[in-house]
Amino acid sequence: MPLHVPPAPAPALRTVLTALGSPTAVREARTPSLRTAQGPATPELPLPVHVLDRITPAGASATRLAGWRFLIRCGGRAVAAAETRLTPDGWAFSHFFEGPYVTATERALRQAETMTETTAQPYQARLLSVPELYMLTLWLHGDYAADGAEGHPAATDLLVPLAPAPPGIAAHRPHRVAELLPVLTHRLTPTPTPLLGSPA
Repeated sequence: MPLHVPPAPAPALRTVLTALGSPTAVREARTPSLRTAQGPATPELPLPVHVLDRITPAGASATRLAGWRFLIRCGGRAVAAAETRLTPDGWAFSHFFEGPYVTATERALRQAETMTETTAQPYQARLLSVPELYMLTLWLHGDYAADGAEGHPAATDLLVPLAPAPPGIAAHRPHRVAELLPVLTHRLTPTPTPLLGSPA
C-alpha cells in the first residue's frame, strides 16, 4: 500500500500558488534555484509540520501544528520548499527556502514509499520538528486516515531523522517513536547544576 500524503487545506495551497505566480515574491526569495528555474514550478507533496515543544519524563510528547510545507518541483526535481502558517485571518504564505532539508525530505519520502510497499504497512507522511535539537524528522504516522493536522506521535509510529541530523543520531534511519523519544528526552533534559560549595 502506498505512502499516504494528507490533503493540505485548500487556502494554504492557494497562498503558495499565488506566491509562485508573483514575480516579486520569487525574486525576493532567498532561493537562487527557484529564481533560476527553467519551466513551470509546481507545489507538490504537502506535509503538515508538527513541532515537538517538550518531552515529559514519562516520554509522552506534546506537539502542535506549525504549518504546511510544500516541495516546489521544477524539471522533475524539488528545487525549493514553500512554508505556510496559520494566522488569525487564516492560512498565509510564509516563505520559500532551499537547502539540505529539501533534498533530505525528498529522499526520506522515496525511502518511506519503498518501505511501505515492502512491508504492506500503510503510513501517513508528516514532518516533526524538534527545535531545541535543530532536528527535523519525517514522521510516519500509523493512522494513515487521520487528519494530518491533529494527533501526536504513537509509540509504534516511525521517525526518520533528516540530514543533517544532530550528532549521534543517524540520518535516514527509521526509529520507532518508543525507541527514539527516550534518546531525545536525555538530550533535552538539562544537567543539574551543582550547588555552590558542594563537590562537582
